[in-house]
Amino acid sequence: MSEVSHSTDIAIIGAGPVGLFAVFEAGMLGLKTHVIDALDMVGGQCSALYPEKPIFDIPAHPQITGQDLIDKLAKQAAPFEPTYHLGQQVIKLEKRDDGRFTLETSVGTKIDAGAVVIAAGCGAFGPNKPPMEGLEDFEGSGGVQYYVKRRADFAGKKVVIAGGGDSAVDWALSLHDIADKVYVVHRRPKFRAAPDSSAKLAALAEAGKIEMVIPYQLKGLKGDTASGKLSHVTVATLKGEELDLEADHLLPFFGLAMELGPIADWGLNLDRNHIGVTQATMETSVPGIFAIGDIANYEHKLKLILSGFAEGASAIHAARSYLFPDKEFHFEYSTTTGVPNE
Repeated sequence: MSEVSHSTDIAIIGAGPVGLFAVFEAGMLGLKTHVIDALDMVGGQCSALYPEKPIFDIPAHPQITGQDLIDKLAKQAAPFEPTYHLGQQVIKLEKRDDGRFTLETSVGTKIDAGAVVIAAGCGAFGPNKPPMEGLEDFEGSGGVQYYVKRRADFAGKKVVIAGGGDSAVDWALSLHDIADKVYVVHRRPKFRAAPDSSAKLAALAEAGKIEMVIPYQLKGLKGDTASGKLSHVTVATLKGEELDLEADHLLPFFGLAMELGPIADWGLNLDRNHIGVTQATMETSVPGIFAIGDIANYEHKLKLILSGFAEGASAIHAARSYLFPDKEFHFEYSTTTGVPNE
């Protein structure tokens, strides 16, 4: 592996919305940042899972899509010139005798950092795939997709959506008016989605705009395996009754498999897949390492993006104090300081 050395004030692990806002907060305090993310793009789950799905609880934005939020956060952070290391995972983190940290990534990049902020969501994540033979034959071509990146890709297409949670219901609601046909496959009539969304789904089904395929489960795929072009999705009941649904795309939404990966070996105070922190500073059990966003845990934690923004501000201010313990700081508002390099 090639080795590249970098030095920075703060290394931020995770380039999702909370990590990006932490870049801005660090910049406002005059601190340089390097950001590492396993995905090959910034945005985390917002970009990977719901780029076109509206978010309604971001202050000052009655409605904003996941990707629009990421674009604005990246633009907000841009004046501070963060360095991004994308498509690589931090596999090693060591604290040195001088209180600084050495990070090494999966591609051999080495970073010397004065403090570390972990904004890694719930760690590495990937889709829970249905137990079907031949899935891989149709994944690369887009016949089978686990994330929706562009709603327009499904215009005029026949789409089978499988699952009973929020993602399945939300995308059925979103795609029904542009797709030629939307099937929703679920093993039982009751869904685990928000009540309002479930009610909307039922209304669209009653109006004939969505076809409910219940109680069925995914069984198989048909199509041209050489080209990866999907033609039919086979579903079956527990009694063995089968249906072939004509389909261009299958969207199976069965949740995410999440794991901490190498983070579990860094000597932090772990509670299942979360890192325990002191809420006032977001510091972990290792001084100089902070955790924010979904991966951080404390009493009465709210897993909201807006909570992560506040946690990021607290962590960065605490990180500055860790970096410069003998210096006295005075809090200033952005209306007073402005944005450097703007």
